[in-house]
Formats: sequence, C-alpha cells, structure tokens
Amino acid sequence: MSMLAFGSGIAMERKTIRISEKRQITIPQKFFEALGFGREAECALQDGVITIRPVKERDGGEFAEEILADLISQGFEGQDLIERFKEQNRRIRPAVERLVAEADDLVKAGKGKKSLDELFGTED
Repeated sequence: MSMLAFGSGIAMERKTIRISEKRQITIPQKFFEALGFGREAECALQDGVITIRPVKERDGGEFAEEILADLISQGFEGQDLIERFKEQNRRIRPAVERLVAEADDLVKAGKGKKSLDELFGTED
C-alpha cells in the first residue's frame, strides 16, 4: 500500500488489486474494515472512475418512531399495537425499493426533473 498526498492536504491510501477471470476483485481487508462494509457494496461509474462504497444495511428501523406514533394516534395499544407495528414495518422496505426503482426509471427515460410531490405523492 502507498500513501499519496494531494494539494488539499488529504492523504489517500492506494493498493493495486487483481481482477479475476470472472471480473471479481477483493477489497483489501484494511479498507473493508475501515469503511464498515457489510454484505453489499454500491458500485458507481462517473467520469471514468469506479467508486465502490459500503451499503449500510437498513432494517426499516429508521421509520419505527413514525410508525409507532401514527398507530398510537389511531388508538392502537397493547398486542394490537405490536401486531399493527410489525405489519407496517414489513411494508417499508418494499415500498422504498419501489420508489427507488421508479426514480431510476425516470432518470433513464430522461425525465429526471420531477418535483418531490411527483415522485413521492403528497401527504394527505
């Protein structure tokens, strides 16, 4: 591994890695651990540069507080609250995945200039 310094004073670590016959690479362990990679990585191509970064695994927990507040405001409590929460929480990931796929489709179709209301709808 080598260290490079750029004009901004930010150091960059580099390591040459091999590409297998199946186009596979191995992320150096030091980089893997430092960035907190899990089971998925995002790969992006921009201006002739490939960027690989960890995908933070989400379990839908980031919406838990909002889901609970909404269910409580609807009058749910006890076991009914728990069951409704589980049901709502299971729906989060597929809904977000659909939104992301729709946004990707819009960008691919050259219709990327949409308002947030057009992409996500309005709150009722």
